[in-house]
Amino acid sequence: MKNEFKDESDLLKAIAHPVRLKIIDLLLIKVPVEVCSVNSLQKKLNIPQPTISQHLQVLKRHGIIEGNKSGVQVCYNVVDKRVVKIIKILRKK
Repeated sequence: MKNEFKDESDLLKAIAHPVRLKIIDLLLIKVPVEVCSVNSLQKKLNIPQPTISQHLQVLKRHGIIEGNKSGVQVCYNVVDKRVVKIIKILRKK
């Protein structure tokens, strides 16, 4: 039982912060569609851009999101299907 649920625990720790949950939610909803870059997330959440970048790095490091370069901006997408399911469950509350 040493490492049982280790990956799941790490995933839950990575998304446990309220700002990261909101970032994931916004990336999944994408309303408007432009909400996928650091600048657009910063405007939507009204928190400093460096803070958004730090949270995005945590999510990226855990393989929850990916960034795709579009011109000078990076557009982020949620790629971990487990996280998508978790957010859907949380929305039903």
